[in-house]
Amino acid sequence: MEQQSLDFLIDLLHTPSPSSLEMNIQKKWLDYVRPYADTIQTDEAGNAIAAINPEADFHILLAGHCDEIAFVVNRIDENGFVYVDKMGGINPKAAIGMKVEILGEEYNLQGVIGVNAQHHGGMKDDFDVEDLFIDCGAVSKDEVTEHIQIGDLVVYRRQSELLMGRYLSGRGLDNRTGAFIVAEVLRKLRAKQLNIGVYAVSTVNEETNMGGAYFAAAGLKPNCAIACDVTFATDYPSVDKRKHGDIRLGGGPVLAKGAPINRNMNKWLETAAKKLAMPVQYELTPRQTGTDADKMRVTGKGVPVSLVSLPLRYMHSPVETACIADIDQEIELLVEMISSLKGTESLKPVEVD
Repeated sequence: MEQQSLDFLIDLLHTPSPSSLEMNIQKKWLDYVRPYADTIQTDEAGNAIAAINPEADFHILLAGHCDEIAFVVNRIDENGFVYVDKMGGINPKAAIGMKVEILGEEYNLQGVIGVNAQHHGGMKDDFDVEDLFIDCGAVSKDEVTEHIQIGDLVVYRRQSELLMGRYLSGRGLDNRTGAFIVAEVLRKLRAKQLNIGVYAVSTVNEETNMGGAYFAAAGLKPNCAIACDVTFATDYPSVDKRKHGDIRLGGGPVLAKGAPINRNMNKWLETAAKKLAMPVQYELTPRQTGTDADKMRVTGKGVPVSLVSLPLRYMHSPVETACIADIDQEIELLVEMISSLKGTESLKPVEVD
């Protein structure tokens, strides 16, 4: 990966972007893609959109969501301890002992998630989010409410890092990596002679309601769309591969197979992978994908969709881990597929004889 690209990715990962508070990361994303796009825009949902050849007859939409899971403040007690609820599918068990940052309107408050000492019985086995509390060092409720209020969002204070120069680990790779990938695909497509139009979209709210994807596809009305997200790697101890499949870091991008996925689009991706001599992996999405693809598919008259995912270890934890080579290969795969399209391809799985 080029250094400027890695720097951009790290900057995204270090920018808090909990679902419903994605504005700062979207500004950075737009600044990065601006030199490579014919047009840039935003919409009422908060999506950031960059386009190449927007006047073309055939358009493909690439969606990578920029929001991350978080906590949300729901109570502050008289002693200044802060209690939280979930904003997305955050794992309370991974929060114990973590440093956090409460994102206030004008001031961010630092804190730690308290841990009951093992000498006092430790954490109970069945604890959940309502058992968590944040210690900001305050001695009263008034001291805390000078800076934050109910509804403010909370993220881990966790800097990303490279492991053995091969893997990237940190908070919120799900799915700032996807927003990064669609930006990089757009950047590399700028140098190609394209026959189609491309919308690269950094979508919002995927972790909570997928509303950003709906707004994007409904507003842009593409001929087809690809969600760029993450999927569960199963190549670490304790994972049952017989139940969850065999998905490995370093094994290449993951294509989805199932009822929501347009078979023609998957064939285009597989053809591109063969041309590049690139390995791909597969996951099953029998009924739905659990990604932006599900919402994009049912907008307007219907949008054919595919899903290309990055293998990710330790999903929805502060130490999500992905492989740099997989990120590069996913970008390369999408660039190859899109640049090969003529704009006359059929998306219909069945044609009338």
